Amino acid sequence: MKIKQAPLSKFVVINPEVITQGYPYQTIEYIDISSVGSGQLVEQPEEILLKDAPSRAKRIVRNKDIILATVRPNLRSFLFIKNPNNNTIVSTGFAVLRAKETANSRFIYYCIIDDKFTGYLTNNTKGTSYPAVDSDIVLRGEIPDFDLKKQQYISDILSTYDDLIDTNRRRIQLLEESARLLFREWFVYFRFPGHEIETQNLASVRLVDGVPEGWNKEKINKLVAFKRGVEPGSDNYLETYESGSFPFFRVSDLITRSPSIFVDEQYAKSALLKKSDIVVSLDGSVGIVSMGLEGCYSTGIRKLVIKDKKINRAYLYFLMKSHYVQGVINAYAKGTTIQHAGEAIKHMNPTLPPQNLMDLFDEIVSPALNEILILLEQNQKLAQARDLLLPRLMSGAIEV
Repeated sequence: MKIKQAPLSKFVVINPEVITQGYPYQTIEYIDISSVGSGQLVEQPEEILLKDAPSRAKRIVRNKDIILATVRPNLRSFLFIKNPNNNTIVSTGFAVLRAKETANSRFIYYCIIDDKFTGYLTNNTKGTSYPAVDSDIVLRGEIPDFDLKKQQYISDILSTYDDLIDTNRRRIQLLEESARLLFREWFVYFRFPGHEIETQNLASVRLVDGVPEGWNKEKINKLVAFKRGVEPGSDNYLETYESGSFPFFRVSDLITRSPSIFVDEQYAKSALLKKSDIVVSLDGSVGIVSMGLEGCYSTGIRKLVIKDKKINRAYLYFLMKSHYVQGVINAYAKGTTIQHAGEAIKHMNPTLPPQNLMDLFDEIVSPALNEILILLEQNQKLAQARDLLLPRLMSGAIEV
């Protein structure tokens, strides 16, 4: 059965509100292109003074708006806005779509994240170094012309998957935050188990270079190998999975964990990741630390391979996220548009706690890290199930 199509303009208005001279807020929460992945924020909105905001910080968003990146639409940057603050502003690099009264906003969201709509946008970009689509192109894109009741029914089915994914994301954030706070308490503030006994007898407490006696400074590159990824070249990228290919993670994929391209085994075999591996970006957007990835990874990413038992996985993961290591990475990053921070590795000289304390941290935190990996895998399967169902619902292959 052929489904009747209609242009998106029938269902939405585009870019309905912008900052004008009478805008009432002196500060804004700004969402830039780099802050948005495929259906999720990869960075929290940046709070900045309006007078210091970049010129592209113009578009006002409201609850249930949809933002869609119009630059390089093949990268699939989009987000369904939920309960934003009144001063939330997005870049002009996004088209802001607001559903009309005759349309269901979640249904519209699922239409524009469908691969079919992405393909339409990609095929209609203008420019080579900065391929983009304009508002007219977006509004001319066709989506199924369903009545409101059917839109609601489809959005209810698909949003069930996204609601479960969001719940798992919140659980992941809580697990990681509790472990991060424990790391800070023990290894930054030195309030580790037994410190109370030490401080009761001040004569027995001895600080050496600002840290407890027995803690030693180590060169991290003697304990951990930073294995660089590969770059097969864009001509060898595969847009869809083929037998023997692997997902290819670039720096932009580290937070969303959803790569959009694949590479053949011949390019991937020297740089493969398993989900328990820890990685860090040292080119492009530097300092992103991630795990839960399975596939091949690019040259902008380093896989951390522990080569000395003086350090364990749980401690290493939160050490790489610590203010100290992030500060070293930022201090030695070179470049403006694209940064390079490989030089930082040899300057990472953290002070490590005694082995028994690090092992205790690992014993406490590893179950949380393992649960995070399980939740990430659940989310991957939920997203795959949703993405398989979405085009079938839109095409009428599944009757609703």
